[in-house]
Amino acid sequence: MRLIFARPDKLHNKNNHVGSSFGRVLLKFQMMFNKRTKIKHLLAIEPHGQEVTVMGWVRSFRNNQFIALNDGSTNNNIQVVAELGKFDDALLKRITVSASIKVTGTIVPSLGKGQKMDLNASAIEILGDSDAEKYPLQPKKHSLEFLREIAHLRFRTSTFGSVFRVRHSLAFAIHKFFNDKGFVYLHTPIITASDAEGAGEMFRVTTLPFDEGKNKTPRNEDGSVNFKEDFFAWPTNLTVSG
Repeated sequence: MRLIFARPDKLHNKNNHVGSSFGRVLLKFQMMFNKRTKIKHLLAIEPHGQEVTVMGWVRSFRNNQFIALNDGSTNNNIQVVAELGKFDDALLKRITVSASIKVTGTIVPSLGKGQKMDLNASAIEILGDSDAEKYPLQPKKHSLEFLREIAHLRFRTSTFGSVFRVRHSLAFAIHKFFNDKGFVYLHTPIITASDAEGAGEMFRVTTLPFDEGKNKTPRNEDGSVNFKEDFFAWPTNLTVSG
């Protein structure tokens, strides 16, 4: 597959209706993200009525008025205040945990405890719905055992969000140190025929039907496995060595 990058305004011509349509969609998303402010940057400034646009997913929605919004740029949320009676009930019902929304409004010093500022919403747009009954991460504390079962979502919790940020900082510092010293970072083979430290066979890599019975596994005359019919034509394992 070949990817072509071009300016949206250059994609239109009278013989290219597909390009024109794609260009308008691309331009719409480009303008959308160019205008938004990341929550991390927003929480670092002093609020005095600035108009901003933020985008993120809902962590909680209480009293049909207060939305805890996060966009992944920081572990901290910003509290969006949806004034009672200002928004349609149909819209408010779609603001569920993990729903993706776009909010435009003004930031003001918060009157409540626990947050520096509030975002008084003037406009709320639903970018992506979320079924609250099926979404596993609810606004409560979850055990680490439970989070292991939903590893693809665990980064949205404060615990793993903090862990991954620490790991990122440590990895970045190590890479920067060696890079500054003139080292080159190489990816060593993950699949290897070397049985390092005698533990390689614990993680065998094969396309042969070992789990379908001995009769279907190709064998040599002496009864050993015929790896010549395997993908790599050789016994291979996941490396246990750096």
